[in-house]
Amino acid sequence: MNPYRLYLVTDDQQDIETLCHVVAQAVEGGVTMVQVREKHGDVRAFIERANAVKAVLKGTGVPLIINDRVDVALAVDADGVHLGQSDMPAKMARQLIGPNKLLGLSIETKKQLAEVEQLPVDYIGLSAIFATPTKTNTKTHWGIEGLTYALGQTPLPIVAIGGIDESNIPTLCATGVHGIALVRAICHADNPRYATEQLLEKMY
Repeated sequence: MNPYRLYLVTDDQQDIETLCHVVAQAVEGGVTMVQVREKHGDVRAFIERANAVKAVLKGTGVPLIINDRVDVALAVDADGVHLGQSDMPAKMARQLIGPNKLLGLSIETKKQLAEVEQLPVDYIGLSAIFATPTKTNTKTHWGIEGLTYALGQTPLPIVAIGGIDESNIPTLCATGVHGIALVRAICHADNPRYATEQLLEKMY
């Protein structure tokens, strides 16, 4: 099974109770991977949130990925870590997490895409496909054309992220992209399980 297919990125504005509810519902609906994000720099809070989500995911087979922080990923024994371009270098992160954990890297430019071949990563997050309110400092809006270009440039699995919703999922999936990452479409849904099921239907 493709673990990247429907990749949930959590909303760091939600409290732990809401976060766990959303993750539990999303997994029931068919989410295949969960990345816990915490942008406020509070490491204790991050560890607490990550452990709470880990407990929800226990026994589901859905991998837990930690955003940005290798130390938090190691502290909670997550399944992997996802790095941005300003985070710890990928080679150093790989040395710390070992060979068996997943390592993802956000790619924002064609130059970064060309350089990723030399890095010990398992997949890339192509950011941002479309404009999105959750990320205001994006360097590139790849669009469908840019995504198709990226798929032709690297053998690594690509997860598309940024501005993705029900309306553009069929077009995205037609490119053969390995997965799509979502925040708002699931985290802000009235019924995260139903929303996830609907999103998956659009993907086939």
